[in-house]
Amino acid sequence: MRTHQIMARKLITVKADTPIVEAAKLMLESHISGLPVVDDAGRLLGIVSESDFMRRSEIGTQGPRIRWLDFLMGAEKAAVDFVREHGRKVSAIMTRDNLFTATEDMPLEELVRLMERQNIKRLPVVRGDLLVGIVTRADLLRAVASLARDVPDPTADDDHLRRRVIASIEKNEWQPIGLGVTVREGIVYLSGMITDEAHRQAAIVAAENVSGVKLVRDHLYLFDSASGLTFRSPKDESRTQTG
Repeated sequence: MRTHQIMARKLITVKADTPIVEAAKLMLESHISGLPVVDDAGRLLGIVSESDFMRRSEIGTQGPRIRWLDFLMGAEKAAVDFVREHGRKVSAIMTRDNLFTATEDMPLEELVRLMERQNIKRLPVVRGDLLVGIVTRADLLRAVASLARDVPDPTADDDHLRRRVIASIEKNEWQPIGLGVTVREGIVYLSGMITDEAHRQAAIVAAENVSGVKLVRDHLYLFDSASGLTFRSPKDESRTQTG
């Protein structure tokens, strides 16, 4: 399997001049922990994640000033820290150096090794310098990667079916957040995050109604604001397409 077969293509992004407050609000509303930063042409400039908001003057968590350490490290580090703690735009806190990315044709096993080795939760997918997708770290990622050694790549028909399933789901307001669709031999695997069980059933039905779908396997996460992220029990996780 390749990266393009599991990556999310409908992206939530921000610009470098987006106010930090707006970026934080967008992440909370979308239930995501990181945002790619792009320019007007869609070129990837950096990424901003939850950890970038930890040392901020608004909440009194800026790092303590240690004068002898500032003396040893020089004024440059103190200036950089000040910008990260007090800057008002995403450009002040985003990661732009040592930014790891994947390509669309990167094997899934290689992608997982990169995420594990660098301890990163999300990996932007680029075509040249253009952002075309993103892969986020989830419990299922390792399982899918382990299967990839023994399962052949999806056929051209599977790729065509995947595009139709995505189009069938994405046009609706209840579409899962970070929708992932994988198809092998007509079997559809749905992943992503939902905020209501009714959205799960709607996504399954939408996939079932795509001609050519043999089976739908549900791996959607339910986000509950009170208890956090929970994974649905594997029982009744698949439904056969009878039409």
